[in-house]
Amino acid sequence: MLHEYREEISALKLENAHFAKIFERHNELDQKIADAEEGREHISDLELDKLKKEKLKLKDEAYASIIDYKKEKGL
Repeated sequence: MLHEYREEISALKLENAHFAKIFERHNELDQKIADAEEGREHISDLELDKLKKEKLKLKDEAYASIIDYKKEKGL
């Protein structure tokens, strides 16, 4: 997720517990979605869509946090 911001993500995970939680949940969803799409886990299409929407919402929230962090740090 947001690989071009690796340094900011590393710093935010240490400094901001909420960001760390968002990042962890996003990664959990990413794995669950991949497992479903590759047939290792069976979930309904409706549930899969719900997980994808939640993952996207978390990504948007993480991105906003990164942008705020960059502004705050003058990066």
